[in-house]
Amino acid sequence: MRPFTRRLREALPSPRASVAPCTKTLSRPLARQYGTSSSPRTIAATTLRQQQRRLFAARSIHTSSRMRKQQKTQEHTPTSFQDLDVLGNVPVPSTSVDVCMYDGFGLNSGITITDGDGALLVDGEAFTWRPWEITGEMRLLNDKGQFDVPAEAFGVFDMLWPRPARLGQLANSMIDLLVIGTGKSIAPLSPELKKHISSLGMRLEVLDTRNAASQFNLLATERGVTEVAAVLIPIGWQEGIGAGE
Repeated sequence: MRPFTRRLREALPSPRASVAPCTKTLSRPLARQYGTSSSPRTIAATTLRQQQRRLFAARSIHTSSRMRKQQKTQEHTPTSFQDLDVLGNVPVPSTSVDVCMYDGFGLNSGITITDGDGALLVDGEAFTWRPWEITGEMRLLNDKGQFDVPAEAFGVFDMLWPRPARLGQLANSMIDLLVIGTGKSIAPLSPELKKHISSLGMRLEVLDTRNAASQFNLLATERGVTEVAAVLIPIGWQEGIGAGE
């Protein structure tokens, strides 16, 4: 019996030998498949993160393409300047200048000033203005090329009540700005005329007649005709001839 038992034990494999090969054959395929010897729970977490990255990348591509389409749509949308006009609903003053003619002006009220006369616009009223009649000569410029008319040409501002504030005093009149249009081209004012107008308590803005009329229209609409006045010479004015010929 002993020799037979010994031969049987030698013929059968030992328990250690039967376990070791199984462990090796199971671990190698897992290492090849996942590229690591990590646990299945770690492998599942890694796979989930990879899927989330792909999903986020797809979302970002879709969002960026949608933003580009919106930007293109905004670029091709025309701008409406009427929406930017903050004074669109403000009524235009009746003394605003609609057209500057060669020998006069057309006002919003329908009044037309012609025959080469200038325009004096003050406190919502319109008057013809002929400063050259004071000297008797059809001249508005002095020898230095400066716009120089007699102080009497602005006598209407002396009759305003409340009177404009004198220099250094508090203003007691609403009119504080005088816009002067010197004709087709701009001309500087003489020092004497500047001093006289400043003594009436008004600030000055000197422009060519077209721009002066536009500036008066804007300021009179924005601030009111009681704060802004204007004197305008026709754009067809010529020294020594006038604008009515």
